[in-house]
Amino acid sequence: MEKLIMVIDDSPTIRSSVSFCLHNAGYKVVEAKDGKDALEKLSNMKEEGGQIPSLIVTDVNMPRMDGITLIEKIKKGDFRFLPILVFTTESEESMIEKGKVAGASGWLVKPFRPEEFLWAIKKLVWTK
Repeated sequence: MEKLIMVIDDSPTIRSSVSFCLHNAGYKVVEAKDGKDALEKLSNMKEEGGQIPSLIVTDVNMPRMDGITLIEKIKKGDFRFLPILVFTTESEESMIEKGKVAGASGWLVKPFRPEEFLWAIKKLVWTK
């Protein structure tokens, strides 16, 4: 079974670019436009017994619910063991530290090079 990755970003262009890169590498992708949308989709996946993501890739700066708040909520719930890669324009140490404290597994700064991005994905996706 293909590994499923959830990509969360308020930019349709970024979501599309990241999804394209992941599809080409053999991953299935589900997209969400912000933190609230992501939590709703995760809840629906759990209720419906569908495939659960092996990894979450999230931006930080999004409307309705930012990435740090999203990570905190995920890490307090049923999906607390999912690895989360933060993929953002934020590069300040204080913001990276907030992400680590919240429970982020990794941090990549946009723009991305596909080979660097996929290397990080492979390191974080659970293997069975």
